[in-house]
Parts: sequence; C-alpha cells; structure tokens
Amino acid sequence: MSSSDYNPPHDPLDILHVDHELLVVNKPSGLLSVPGRGEHLADCLMARIQAVYPEALLVHRLDRDTSGVMVFALSPHAQRHLGLQFERRHVRKVYVARVAGKLEPKSGTVDLPLIVDWPNRPKQMVDHENGRPAVTEWKVLKYGGDETRVRLFPKTGRSHQLRVHMLELGHPILGDPFYADGRYRDDFFRLMLHSESLRLRHPDGGKGFEFKAKAPF
Repeated sequence: MSSSDYNPPHDPLDILHVDHELLVVNKPSGLLSVPGRGEHLADCLMARIQAVYPEALLVHRLDRDTSGVMVFALSPHAQRHLGLQFERRHVRKVYVARVAGKLEPKSGTVDLPLIVDWPNRPKQMVDHENGRPAVTEWKVLKYGGDETRVRLFPKTGRSHQLRVHMLELGHPILGDPFYADGRYRDDFFRLMLHSESLRLRHPDGGKGFEFKAKAPF
C-alpha cells in the first residue's frame, strides 16, 4: 500500500468504555489497527490511543476497512487476561455485514479452513490440506434489493475470515476491495462490515461485560 492509497479518517477517538484495566473504542473504517510497514503507514488506532493513554496495550485487531468495537488493555495483567480469553475463544464477537445477493438459508455455518494466499497477500484463501480451522455462523436480518443484511458470529479469529467465508458462500461483503468485484465493490464507499459487539470477562474480578457500537450503515 502506498501513501496515496492510505488516507485514514481523522475522526476523534470514539471511546465506549474506560476503566483501570480496559479501554474499549469504536474503530472507524479505513484506519489501520496497528502500524504498517513504512512511515506512510504509521498512523493507526494504536498510535492515536497511545497518544492519550500511553499505557495502552494491543489485545486483538480489526482489518483496516472494518469498523466497530475493539478492546485494548491498560495493564500487562489485563493484556494477558484478555489475550487468553481471545485465544480460548471465550470472547463472543458479533458482526453486522451487508452482502451481495440473497443469502439463503436464513441461518447456517461455514466451516472452511483458511491460509494466506502468499502471491496475493494479504488475501486469504480456503485450503483444506494446510489451512487453519475457521468457523463462522450467520443469521439473516433482512433482504433488500440485491443484497442481504446479515449478522455474523465468528467462532475462530482468522485473518479476513468473515470476508472469505461470505465470498465462498457466493455472497461477498459489499465494498470489499479484495474479495468483491464490479458494482459490488465499486458502488460502495467502504467495506460493509462492522464489529457490533464484544462480550468478555473483566480482567479484574471476571465479571461479564458486553460492549456495543451500532453499525453506521
């Protein structure tokens, strides 16, 4: 990605929750979670957060073009605690997407292993022999025109998982620069994928919390 390709939004930080261990923000679409390679990719959510909360530590990532709920740790203890929750799949993640065409049936599960498509990275692809397990459940919210609004429940956390799984169903996410094409890619100002909610246990005491951010599309 060249500097001309990366033009992140300059919205102020949208903080959903902050306490002595957790910082939860609503990430805008178009902003990297962490810095890329090179000075032109230094601007990212992590850098913007550390300008205000120098102690903030990374726990997980969202793709540049995905918006929504993202949690950061404010202590090494919280980072370890949250990291284990993600690793053991104890965090409940819910996404909203708009996909091409009429997705049927109204609910189901995609179980297709994924691996990086090396010649075309960062793209990912299905590989039944060498891919890592990847599972996504879906539930249709509504149909409209030539698209479907769907809620996605990733059971694993592979890179581009939701994007590749929807493509494999024949319904790429609208506005996806990597996996959609033609009008399904070009007629939309952004990737129509949003992290709607995260449910996790608080690192201090283990109480369950759910953090939400409404989809902007």
